[in-house]
Amino acid sequence: MKILRKSQAAMEFLMTYGWAILVVLAAIAALAYFGVLSPEKFLPEKCILSPGLACVQHKVTPTDSTLVISNGFGRTIKVTNLQVGSCTKAFDTTMVSGIENSFVLTGCSNGISKEAFKGDITLTYVDTSYNITKTVHGNLATKVE
Repeated sequence: MKILRKSQAAMEFLMTYGWAILVVLAAIAALAYFGVLSPEKFLPEKCILSPGLACVQHKVTPTDSTLVISNGFGRTIKVTNLQVGSCTKAFDTTMVSGIENSFVLTGCSNGISKEAFKGDITLTYVDTSYNITKTVHGNLATKVE
């Protein structure tokens, strides 16, 4: 009957550790469910556009999106359209090289204040030197103020 006692001890050992692992998994699941482990809370804000255009500053409110964009192409462009997330607005703004311009999109639905906002940026411009229309893409990750 020595073999039975060894198997019972092994079974009790595995059951004890099994319950401990189950409790830890349940705690991690609860933290993830309530958003404590949400990576958006720990990541820095970012606003990235294609090379030649720099997103100098940004602000997102529940109804507005503001981007300050710098032209680094070395030539003059004319911004014709800007989309941030699901919000789009047509512009007719001439940007000289090295100068920053502010673009405000109103009437947006960006979410609730203090929540994370993540959206794609699509900017359409005309290169005035060659009269060619181009579209650049980027992304914005910030908190709604």
